Amino acid sequence: MEVIKNPEVLSVWRKKILNKNTFYTHTVSLCGGTGCQAGSCGTVISAFKKELARNKLEKKVRLRVTGCHGFCEQGPLMIIEPDNIFYCRLSPGDVPEILTQTIKNHKIIERLCYTDPSTQKKCPVESKIPFYAQQSRILIDRNKNTDPSDIEDYIAENGYAALCKSLKMQANDIIQEILKSGLRGRGGGGYPTGKKWQQTAAAAGEKKYIICNADEGDPGAYMDRSILEGNPHSVIEGMMIGAKAIGADEGIIYVRNEYPLAVLHAGIALEQCRNAGLLGKNILGSGFSFDIRIVRGAGAFVSGESSALIASISGKVGEPSPKDVHLSEKGLEQNPTNMNNVETWANIPLIIENGAMWFASRGTERSKGTKIFALTGKIKNTGLVEVAMGTSLKKIIYDIGGGSISGTVKAVQTGGPSGGCLPASKFDLPVDFEALSEAGSMVGSGGMVVMDENTCMVDVARYFLDFLIDESCGKCVPCRIGLSRIREIICRITEGKAEMQDLELLEEISQTVSEASLCALGKTAPNPVLSTIRYFREEYISHIHDKKCPAKVCKSLIKFSISPEICTGCGACKRECPAGAISGEKKQIHNIDQSICTKCGICRETCRLSAISLN
Repeated sequence: MEVIKNPEVLSVWRKKILNKNTFYTHTVSLCGGTGCQAGSCGTVISAFKKELARNKLEKKVRLRVTGCHGFCEQGPLMIIEPDNIFYCRLSPGDVPEILTQTIKNHKIIERLCYTDPSTQKKCPVESKIPFYAQQSRILIDRNKNTDPSDIEDYIAENGYAALCKSLKMQANDIIQEILKSGLRGRGGGGYPTGKKWQQTAAAAGEKKYIICNADEGDPGAYMDRSILEGNPHSVIEGMMIGAKAIGADEGIIYVRNEYPLAVLHAGIALEQCRNAGLLGKNILGSGFSFDIRIVRGAGAFVSGESSALIASISGKVGEPSPKDVHLSEKGLEQNPTNMNNVETWANIPLIIENGAMWFASRGTERSKGTKIFALTGKIKNTGLVEVAMGTSLKKIIYDIGGGSISGTVKAVQTGGPSGGCLPASKFDLPVDFEALSEAGSMVGSGGMVVMDENTCMVDVARYFLDFLIDESCGKCVPCRIGLSRIREIICRITEGKAEMQDLELLEEISQTVSEASLCALGKTAPNPVLSTIRYFREEYISHIHDKKCPAKVCKSLIKFSISPEICTGCGACKRECPAGAISGEKKQIHNIDQSICTKCGICRETCRLSAISLN
């Protein structure tokens, strides 16, 4: 590995890498992210390596194992360059055909191409697939060009050029560039990044720290994890630029221990940077010294909150404390500390390299740049999507996501477990910090869950409350006691035991918890409840007044019954019922004992005549 003593050496090394890559006729970028690993991409990777060796093609075809490409449901997937061919849902048995047909003979294998669910047409070229074509991918796209364990791939993509540029700038000029870009923290709060840097740089202290919050408390969100797994050098370079601007000489990547691939790749990248002279003393001969270490967290949702994260790094229980003094003044070890999340840091090199106006040209007046969302739920295309801030929910759900898999989209929840649920009537809203907040939701961690007509919004509120109660640290009374009381009322509603005054009490307690809780977890935890009451109040009333669940989800308010006009007495439902609730002789009409029935629905799934109805 080259030891980079100055920017000129880095430039020479980049030219060598690019020249070496010209000897390959094809580059196969095969996703090795966590999502594709769950789909056994490792077996495809092994098969590809064996076939390359068997055909003696290692010097002509490069296999690049990358981080997440975003279209996780289609994995394992690959892109073959230079023709931008996209193959998905691969198996080891597909590999010989890919080498002989596509790479050697330039023929498309149609069965491996993506099928557009809207048109049922095959799409062999990645850039023409609607899921990709409708996005504005300035961060995720870098994953497919980078082996996260190979620093040379990052350098070939002009990596660390922004660092070289920043080392020639005055610290305040760097901060001014970030301010002009309009970049706001992508961790949920949306605080202006440049302003935070400005405050930390101006604070007095013996030492200054910068922290990358890679805890990603929302288990349904995958954005930060995918960047740290797939392109850790972008985060490291961003932190280095931030350290130069703020005056820090030590950085910390705080990542949850449940993300072993992110921990592994970040560790490899840091070691490569040290070996290359990009971290440590006198970086690139500039006199600037800086290093980064990894701290692994226990995975508590509340540790994503800044003061709780600082406590965790310090070896204490990860619980929040009052923010009468900001981290920019007194953070880690009572020294000025700047904290941003993974996505925020990864944007920094792009802003410095391309200029503030390049970044600000995307987005809205209030929210600049792009944002990555984890699009999941009852939708045709799920995965990571990156769009310009201000893109409408409708475009994300229908143009990129392909719409509902079952016909009608009823609602979308944005912002993770603490986010609000918005109805279809709000899908014209632009996705930005203020617009979503005003509507009762938030950008938050970037989760985006699509729900259809078979979703009970009362049950959705209960589901997220269960998670948030489990993750609450219990330090403050409003959150510890208030959330439990809210859940009790919600459960009474789903069981048909509530009265109309319970709905008023539910709103009152939710507002109190939101206003009086210590940290952001407690303040935002009532969002699922308040937003569903605001937009789906009729569902609450139906549960309370009519003792019915319109979506037929809440078990206490539904029952399964067998139609005597259709039932032939085949006995299939009786055999499969785990509770033994179904009785009847062969070729005689069967009955369900409602006092025993657990309402699991297996009988209805088993009946081939559709004789069992849900009421």
